[in-house]
Amino acid sequence: MTAAVDDFAELIRKARTGDAAAIAEIVRRYEPEVRLVARLRLGAALRPYLDSVDLVQSVHKSLIRGLQDERFEIARPEQLVALALTMVRRKAAKAWRKLQRQKRPGDAGDSLPDVLVNLITPQTDPAEEVAFRDAVERLCRDLEPLDKQLLEKNLQGYRTAEIARELGVSGDLLRVRLSRLRAKLRAAGIAEDW
Repeated sequence: MTAAVDDFAELIRKARTGDAAAIAEIVRRYEPEVRLVARLRLGAALRPYLDSVDLVQSVHKSLIRGLQDERFEIARPEQLVALALTMVRRKAAKAWRKLQRQKRPGDAGDSLPDVLVNLITPQTDPAEEVAFRDAVERLCRDLEPLDKQLLEKNLQGYRTAEIARELGVSGDLLRVRLSRLRAKLRAAGIAEDW
C-alpha cells in the first residue's frame, strides 16, 4: 500500500513541476468518472449551452493549474477524484446561474407581472385570467422598490448574497424580505409553490 501512495505522491510532485507525462497520467486516472458526472450534472437544460467535454477540459485546466500553484494538498488518488468531481459540480452550477441570469425579465418584453403570471398554470376561463393578471399587476405596483428589485433579481437566478452585494444591503435583511414576499405571493394565490 505504501508503494502505491509513494508512487502517487511522486506523480503529483512531477505534475507540479509541469511534467507532461505525469499530467497525462493524472488525467487518465480520474477522467472517466469526471466525464460521467459532467454528463449527469449538465442535464437536459444545460446541454444545449455547455458541452460536457468542455466542462471536463475546464476542470483539467483548473486542477493542473491548482497543482502547479500548490493550492491543493493531495495525498491519495481518492482525494484527486473527489476534488475533480467537486470542480465539475461547481462549474456546472456556475454555468446554470449564468444561464439563468441571461433570462432576465424585460429582455424578451416580459415585465415582472408577466413573469409572475407565467409561474403558475394558465387559467382556463378568460375572465379568471384577466382578474388574476389584474391582481398580480396591483401587487407588483404596491411593492416597495427594494422588494421589487429583490423579486426581479431572485427570479433572474441571483442568489440572496449576490443581490445583497449588488444592492448594498444586508443579506439577512433580504432573506427576511424575500420570505415575506413569498408569503405575500402565496396569500394572493400567485406562485403558491415558490
